[in-house]
Amino acid sequence: MFRLATPPSISEQELVQRCRANDRLAQRTLYERYSRAMFSTAYRITNDFDNANDALQDAFVEVFRSLDQFAFRSTLGAWIKTIVVRQAVRKQQLEGRFSTLDEQMHDQPAPFRDTLTGAELDAAIRTLPDGARTIFLLIEVEGYAHKEVAQMLGVSEGTSKSQVSYAKKLLRQRLS
Repeated sequence: MFRLATPPSISEQELVQRCRANDRLAQRTLYERYSRAMFSTAYRITNDFDNANDALQDAFVEVFRSLDQFAFRSTLGAWIKTIVVRQAVRKQQLEGRFSTLDEQMHDQPAPFRDTLTGAELDAAIRTLPDGARTIFLLIEVEGYAHKEVAQMLGVSEGTSKSQVSYAKKLLRQRLS
């Protein structure tokens, strides 16, 4: 049987249209095009390989179920990333690993050294408490606003700001 492959250079709009028509090859192309980057996002948030995989799979199920609602107001990748972030956070909350810390628990900042490698920074970020790490990554790495993070996580904007501040202080201490 002869099957036409979905070309990797297919536009986002055509890819979405073909996925909406239940074209399995287009769905596979969409998954392959975005899954690696989205796994990285899920892993940074969950800090756990299995939970990141679960969040990624749940996110893509939601992507394919909700594709009719995608209105091209952003890029497809940005839309998918929002779903992945929400699934990763939800996974963390279901695991009972997400909690924010009281502002009074913050330590004093330590001097920061300027010979930092990316690997050292990544390792330090992974050691942050789950709530602080998640909010830090959403704000500082993913570029969400405090208001968006607060709505996404069901916390106040003040808590979001406090957690980012706390994460930065911990990172300064751990990297000095």
